[in-house]
Amino acid sequence: MLRPLVRPYAGAVGPGFLLMQDNARPHVAGVCQQFLQDGGIDAMDWPARSPDLNPIEHIWDIMSRSIHQRHVAPQTVQELADALVQETIRHLIRSMPRRCREVIQARGGHTHY
Repeated sequence: MLRPLVRPYAGAVGPGFLLMQDNARPHVAGVCQQFLQDGGIDAMDWPARSPDLNPIEHIWDIMSRSIHQRHVAPQTVQELADALVQETIRHLIRSMPRRCREVIQARGGHTHY
């Protein structure tokens, strides 16, 4: 997954590319960490159990609910992308500073997100 996707994407984005992933075991495995280091790909330091701060977790939830509401499941990645409402994604991104403040106020504890 890293070789065919991450490296070309990092090259396309250019300087300043920062990989965001969760701390799932495959992502933190030594072989993955070594691949990133050898490729000069920086990964974001990320708390182990913070789905409230991980925008992709919310996107997966939105996509899942969207698929379940449809009578016909999307057949292509493009159909899946088309099902996402861009304003919903923008709202999620704009909420991140507020989410971070809540986590800090809760001293790493639970938030309403």
